[in-house]
Amino acid sequence: MYFSKDVKRGYNCYIDRASDDKGTMMDVGLLVMEKGDTYVIDEAEKESAVLLFSGEVVFEFAGKRVEASRPDCFHHEAYCLLSPRKVKITLTATGHAEVYIQQTDNDRDYEPVMYTPETVQVQHAGANGELMGCMRREIKTFFDYENAPFSNMVLGEVLNFPGKWSSYPPHHHPQPEVYFYRFDYPQGFGVGFANGEVYKTGHNGCAIINSGMHSQCAAPGYAMCYAWGIRHLDGDPWQKTRIDDKEHSWLWKADANDHIFKG
Repeated sequence: MYFSKDVKRGYNCYIDRASDDKGTMMDVGLLVMEKGDTYVIDEAEKESAVLLFSGEVVFEFAGKRVEASRPDCFHHEAYCLLSPRKVKITLTATGHAEVYIQQTDNDRDYEPVMYTPETVQVQHAGANGELMGCMRREIKTFFDYENAPFSNMVLGEVLNFPGKWSSYPPHHHPQPEVYFYRFDYPQGFGVGFANGEVYKTGHNGCAIINSGMHSQCAAPGYAMCYAWGIRHLDGDPWQKTRIDDKEHSWLWKADANDHIFKG
């Protein structure tokens, strides 16, 4: 399932558990702020992940204050706060800012964690000539089961080079996942495959992946960045779980390039 919104100043709700979580077990939204705006998150039952896509924001939480600046998500690493229930978070914009917010129920209490540009885990995937470089991308992880086993969520970003593929070869996992798309130009676009569907992706679009193989591709000339958020299942957390499509598993072989014609 894919859908998009014309976002406005303030909180733009994409997925709301109270009405219909679309199988994700999460709340997802985009907060658009202008200089001087404040926004408060104070949840009794939900943990929250607050990811700065772009702009300038001051995070205040648990007696701490963090000033965060990120001109864009293509050239600069992120600030991402993971906070448990019952912790008041105040966001104050010191310039235009766009913030991704992802939440889910979690009855564990833990110390809030601010992931900074220095702590982002980066995997340069497909960077060794695999499939003639067609699936080169950067996979960024803020937190997952390895470094945040107390959370019920996972959150990261993928930088998808123009004309390249990501989340490839096709694969699936039982845990639900949400993609939230950003492009370096507002008219940028790509294509996504999930749940047996094919859909055109665009700036500030959202894809919900509940089943089946999934892969992504960006149109030539347009760089794509998407936040990827996963909800652990009870008793079955996502632990870099990847079940490849057997039909395309040969693409992992060292000689996968050899059959390609020479231009």
